[in-house]
Amino acid sequence: MPHQHTDHVNETSVDELILAEKILPALQSIQDELGCSLSEAIAEFSLRYNRLRIDRPDDFTLPHGEYGRNVYT
Repeated sequence: MPHQHTDHVNETSVDELILAEKILPALQSIQDELGCSLSEAIAEFSLRYNRLRIDRPDDFTLPHGEYGRNVYT
């Protein structure tokens, strides 16, 4: 599976999970909707996270360096 953004994921719900710092549920949603591996879901998450940092920076409650600090995949 390519590491590019896909429109098959429900962007609104996954974006809201990312903004709410619900990283594992966001990864699970991406996996469920795309039927992809964890590493592919992480790549998609990363693309979405970076886009949100640009498009909606004020919607994050943590700075970039602290977001996901205690999540290990």
